[in-house]
Amino acid sequence: MVVVKRLLIVEDDPGLQSQMRWCFSDDLEVAVASDRESALTALRRLEPEVVTLDLGLPPDPGGATEGFHLLEEILRLSPLTKIIVVTGREDKENAVRAIGMGASDFYQKPLDADILAFVVNRAFRLAELERENRDLSKHKNGTSIKGIVAASPQMTTICRTLEKIAPTDVTTLITGETGTGKELLARGLHDLSHRAEKPFAAINCAAIPENLLESELFGFEKGSFTGATQSKKGKIESANGGTLFLDEIGDMPMALQAKLLRFLQERVIDRVGSVKPIPVDVRVVCATHRDVRQLIGSGDFREDLYYRISEITLDIPPLRERDGDSLVIAQSLLKSLGKQMERPNLTFTEDAVNAITGYSWPGNVREMINKVKRATIMADGKRVTTADLDLPAEQTPSDTQLNLRQVRENAERRAITQALRSCNFNMAQASRLLGITRPTLYNLTDKYKIETSEFAGNA
Repeated sequence: MVVVKRLLIVEDDPGLQSQMRWCFSDDLEVAVASDRESALTALRRLEPEVVTLDLGLPPDPGGATEGFHLLEEILRLSPLTKIIVVTGREDKENAVRAIGMGASDFYQKPLDADILAFVVNRAFRLAELERENRDLSKHKNGTSIKGIVAASPQMTTICRTLEKIAPTDVTTLITGETGTGKELLARGLHDLSHRAEKPFAAINCAAIPENLLESELFGFEKGSFTGATQSKKGKIESANGGTLFLDEIGDMPMALQAKLLRFLQERVIDRVGSVKPIPVDVRVVCATHRDVRQLIGSGDFREDLYYRISEITLDIPPLRERDGDSLVIAQSLLKSLGKQMERPNLTFTEDAVNAITGYSWPGNVREMINKVKRATIMADGKRVTTADLDLPAEQTPSDTQLNLRQVRENAERRAITQALRSCNFNMAQASRLLGITRPTLYNLTDKYKIETSEFAGNA
């Protein structure tokens, strides 16, 4: 399907109208308007993605009043349209004001066909990118998990796995870095299960002191310890019939791990200070940002408990490894936060798009929420800039991650690193696994500055 690109030129000078028409290729549908009324008519009829707007329109051809009024009306009627303001050489103040009001770019006279075509094509490219991301956010790639916005194959695979296991009562372990959305996935498991109408009880095992964690989980009887003036249900019992979410289970003390293992095997609990077992029917979902196998090796986690809680494991990749997700999530956050703060129709500038896709997001989605919330507050007009996001300048490459060469290099780097780790950094084995010669592998590790020793990164 061929998508027709539509451009509206708003210019009151017939000579300039004719010259501007000839600046663009035949695959562009170009319409012209000479005043505010005809421009608004064309806007409603054609719905152009890009508008070039001369601020000096009748009845104020020598000023900019009429042009600014039209700019406001276009943004109100069609907030996603990219507006390029055309100004004179000595009219920079009006250009800056127009950008602040929501115009996406500006072009200064006199007319230069190549430069004007470049500016207009850049606006079409940005409009196309934003449209694709809106479509991805809207469809969510078939997932039905509340709060999860996913475009990458990595996350859509995980979401589809979750949708398959949700109707079952299988005990699930969710692993991943802090801020990747582990609790959202746990709630998704609950919402898509037959237990959705029952309680969802969550407890962070790392946030509660060891001496209190047992009573918080299992409850206690009146008089069982100083201050226990009445009996109280624990989190496990309060989740009866529903789902129990144990966050940061890797930080659970060893003594409690034995008691949790007994509960998972017998499905009964003993409140602190009681000898009467209480049967509980719950589905258990656990999460941790730590490497549980490493904890088992150091003696900090029971191996039998690990196998009990990990009947199914969902390993959530960090945001930097989700192809295309960073921009999709940022667009979704900007829309929702803009509505909350009564700043609808905010959009990212091209530099901001580059910054979002080029940044590594060490804090994952949680960091992105903070950055986009800050930008929503700080943006002066309807355009969110890199400075509004407070992203480091060195992390904003001039070419986006849609650049084919960059995508290929990133994929090669990940594949080489994975092969080296899986072969314990044996170069001969890694080269065979990758299907290349050992000299080629050495050249690639030099090119990408990949450490070839297991201990090099820990020095």
